[in-house]
Amino acid sequence: MTLLELRDVAVTYRSAAGDVPAVRGVSLALAEGEALGVAGESGSGKSTLAMSLLRLLPRDTLVSGEILLDGEDVLTMSWGRLRAVRWASASLVFQGAQHALNPVRGIGDQIAEPLRVHGMATGAAARRRTAELLEQVGLPAWRARGYPHELSGGQRQRVMIAMALACSPRLIVADEPTTALDVMIQAQVLSLIRSLVAEHGIGLVMISHDLSVLAATCDRLAVMYAGRVVESGPSHEVFGDARHPYGRALAEAFPTVGDPASRMAPRGLGGDPPDPAHLPAGCSFHPRCPVSLVSCASEPVELWPVDRAEGRTEAAHTAACVHVRVDREAR
Repeated sequence: MTLLELRDVAVTYRSAAGDVPAVRGVSLALAEGEALGVAGESGSGKSTLAMSLLRLLPRDTLVSGEILLDGEDVLTMSWGRLRAVRWASASLVFQGAQHALNPVRGIGDQIAEPLRVHGMATGAAARRRTAELLEQVGLPAWRARGYPHELSGGQRQRVMIAMALACSPRLIVADEPTTALDVMIQAQVLSLIRSLVAEHGIGLVMISHDLSVLAATCDRLAVMYAGRVVESGPSHEVFGDARHPYGRALAEAFPTVGDPASRMAPRGLGGDPPDPAHLPAGCSFHPRCPVSLVSCASEPVELWPVDRAEGRTEAAHTAACVHVRVDREAR
């Protein structure tokens, strides 16, 4: 059953210099108990997309399309209905728990707040639920009496996950949940997220610039560039054999442990993403693309299906690259 569906979602920021399109026509779907990873460089629009799922963007931001949560459009919900949905049906794990947690409020009080707001527990019942949540994310119950500054970065991130789980939501959106952590703590947090999704059947949308982290955590991947999805498909296909040059560059940007050649000279991508306010014509990636054609600078692109197996009828793997279209036409 489809839990979350995005239909042609576009997000535009208003500024004194003019409108800036941050997300352009994104369509994605997430089933119950499934994990979807969204990858891309800084400025690709992935965090803006994450914030739009629960209408957490500035009031003057223009958002169009449809964001269907259990079939109900988040963009048309009243403020009262939206408040009821936040935390209870869908919750968010913010990037950088140090800044997301209130430094002058106790850990337990902050975890219990969603329970009180939604009338799910108060008093002793809220304290018991808080203790359960802390133990669920691998922290002792007595940590509820502490404050954020008394915890390490990994522990604070676990508190954020406990808060997100407090009201037993069906969807969790995790925006760069491990960016500020060292590799050992990152592995622990990712293992925790994977186990929680599997045990509770939670739908997960995970945002990261690290394609390898998403490939190890998520069932499917969507790669964003200049506000659009340029490749989407099963994790093992997108990470192991990306068909869009940008997805390939992301997958190859990380050194391989035990491979001296990749450690000394990791492959990556030169240049910077385009200014969203001044996007190039045609394929937005063509100025940085090592295999671009003359037509890429003018012709529009779309997500074309990538054939991976005989008899496959659904477009499980798609890529917005003219070479995919040419390969299909040649067969």
